[in-house]
Amino acid sequence: MVAWSDQERSVITSIFANLDYNDVGPKALSRCLIVYPWTQRYFASFGNLYNAEAIKTNPNIQTHGAKVLHGLDRAVKNMDDIKNTYAELSVLHSEKLHVDPDNFKLLADCLTIVIAAKMGSGFTPEIQATFQKFLAVVVSALGKQYH
Repeated sequence: MVAWSDQERSVITSIFANLDYNDVGPKALSRCLIVYPWTQRYFASFGNLYNAEAIKTNPNIQTHGAKVLHGLDRAVKNMDDIKNTYAELSVLHSEKLHVDPDNFKLLADCLTIVIAAKMGSGFTPEIQATFQKFLAVVVSALGKQYH
């Protein structure tokens, strides 16, 4: 179990309370698919992913990006039990979808970049440290089934 200070809980809650999920989620997923093109193999059924513009405007990517970000709400609401909160998703991604668990970290890094751009100077090193701690716990929970 991860120990969270009141300050860390406040930071995470504040970040998610101020997000436009339909903007940030798709941008993070699009960035991941563009920067790390090998991750596109998991989205073959999503249609045209032939170039950056096609990815950024793909409605399936837009929808899934928002869904992923909304999925992080579960971690925000269950910060004391993130591993169990994501147990079913871990099984789904490992056993059915066969997603390489390293890709969760890539997406987390892309999400960090998008949120940093949105928050600007408000994304201080202290805020970043807390946010990345949160994402590291989520990534670990999603990869739990692989261990």
